[in-house]
Amino acid sequence: MSDIRLYTIGFTKKSAEQFFTTLRNNDIRNVIDIRLNNTSQLAGFAKLPDLQYFLKKIDNIDYTHRPDFAPTEELLKAYRKKTIEWDTYEREFTTLLQQRSIEESIGKKTLDRACLLCSEAESLHCHRRLVAEYFRETMGGIVICHL
Repeated sequence: MSDIRLYTIGFTKKSAEQFFTTLRNNDIRNVIDIRLNNTSQLAGFAKLPDLQYFLKKIDNIDYTHRPDFAPTEELLKAYRKKTIEWDTYEREFTTLLQQRSIEESIGKKTLDRACLLCSEAESLHCHRRLVAEYFRETMGGIVICHL
């Protein structure tokens, strides 16, 4: 079996046109929403149930919400309020993923041409990068592409 291609994307600083065109151009089959809160009015076109509708109608892309792939509210608040640094956040979040054994809850084939969705514009300091890297480390044979 060839490598699995797993994508990540953040919707912040993207128009709906840029967002959906990027997904289409990369032949994304499933968006896996890994936000804790996917109904915020601040999310614009990326809030549920609108996002699920747009994905299906515009490009026939499936949608899954996986809050178990997100940090806890406490961990997220600690990082946002700068009571912990990124290194600590990264270490604690990775430990959380291990404790949850998230790799056991999703099939490797499900990740092929899937796209992990979060709000952050860049992946460097975003949990979606950590989730993708965790899957690569625990499952092997996964190529990550940040959109």
